[in-house]
Amino acid sequence: MRFVRFETTPNPNAIKCVIQADAHESALGIRSYCNPDAARDADDPLAHDLFDIPGVANLLIHTAFITVGKSPDARWSALKPRIRSAIAGHASTYETGDAGA
Repeated sequence: MRFVRFETTPNPNAIKCVIQADAHESALGIRSYCNPDAARDADDPLAHDLFDIPGVANLLIHTAFITVGKSPDARWSALKPRIRSAIAGHASTYETGDAGA
């Protein structure tokens, strides 16, 4: 998985992260989480890492993008670098086939 760019959405509390997913990540399909517990219950490491970022409120993970929703008091200037880093942190895991390791 490779982070490509951020795109704004009509919702000021949501941002679209355009990605290039590899075959493994694409095979996981589209998934949505309204809270961190749902991501943990689904055993989704990418969602878990994104929810570990303070201010992340919900996620929609698609094969071509990830929409991150934030709490109203969180600032995109603080979230964006951490979101990009969380996504990039999964690139080597999925590309080498070491998911879950």
